[in-house]
Amino acid sequence: MKWLVAKLLMSMLVVVAGAIQASAQQPGSPPSIAILNQPPSAADGFTFAIVSDLNGGEREGVFAVAAAQLALMQPTFVVSVGDMIDGGTTDPDVFNREFDSFDKRASVIGAPLVHVGGNHDLTHPKMREFWRARYGPTYSHFRFRDVLFLFLDSEDYTEDRMVEIFQARAEAIRLFDEGREAEARAGAYFQMPEGVSGHIGMQQAEYFRKVLAENPDVRWTFLFMHKPVWMNEGADSYTIIEQALSDRPYTLFNGHFHEMQYHLRNSRDHIILGTTGGSQNASSEAAFDHVTLVTVKGDIPTIAHLRLDGILDKTGELPAGGSALCFEAAKCASEGDEQ
Repeated sequence: MKWLVAKLLMSMLVVVAGAIQASAQQPGSPPSIAILNQPPSAADGFTFAIVSDLNGGEREGVFAVAAAQLALMQPTFVVSVGDMIDGGTTDPDVFNREFDSFDKRASVIGAPLVHVGGNHDLTHPKMREFWRARYGPTYSHFRFRDVLFLFLDSEDYTEDRMVEIFQARAEAIRLFDEGREAEARAGAYFQMPEGVSGHIGMQQAEYFRKVLAENPDVRWTFLFMHKPVWMNEGADSYTIIEQALSDRPYTLFNGHFHEMQYHLRNSRDHIILGTTGGSQNASSEAAFDHVTLVTVKGDIPTIAHLRLDGILDKTGELPAGGSALCFEAAKCASEGDEQ
């Protein structure tokens, strides 16, 4: 019986192999075969990845797992939506040392990385000076295969206000370090509206208004920012950008909340990402580590959020020692209670 099954399987393989060879040589062959002989083109699409908050209490080892997993998926490029370092510094050596660490770990992915600054990365005039020397402008754009990518700076305050925020944050951190959490949360930093939704300055808004006007023919537009400036509801220059977006198809991604949220605004997807190594709220099931893959093929992109605890390597294991880590605080806390 085993011999007969083996013979049947071998016969099937010969038939399939012959069909593939024949169809590859004949006009009108099935798309699944014909596409193998087509050269790559813009129409074939591309996939890019997004990573979110790494800091605000980085959990050691998590980002290394994410980088190893993305290396398996080989995206065309990667976007980080901010809080890549602990930051909060006016020392260029500390700033560059922390970004050296982040960039070295991200290099494992083997794809170009776009840095979008968050409050940990940009909220001080000196930090912005360091950023520009290392990475260039704090906001930018590019067009790739008829898709427009906009990278916004949600920490775009006046210098005086930036220093106020920086000092209030430093005081809050001091109180936290001393175990005085209640005092910290009642202090100035947590009362500042900029801590929640950030700000877009007029010069930046005009820059993106012009970019959108110069690129009316793209098939899709993606926006990336750290804080959700779109939540300011008319009190921010971002409204200029939103009006310039008009009725074009677009998708917006931001981080900062360390919890995944989905909003439909102006009939467009507004997606708040979770973490890729940052601190998590153990009472929230929306707080978990993940990466996001966006595939653009044709006119409508597809978006997939992939939890880090479910992306396995060829051996069926979590890479980079991931099996020893926790990727969702709420889940790990409940498992601890059961034990």
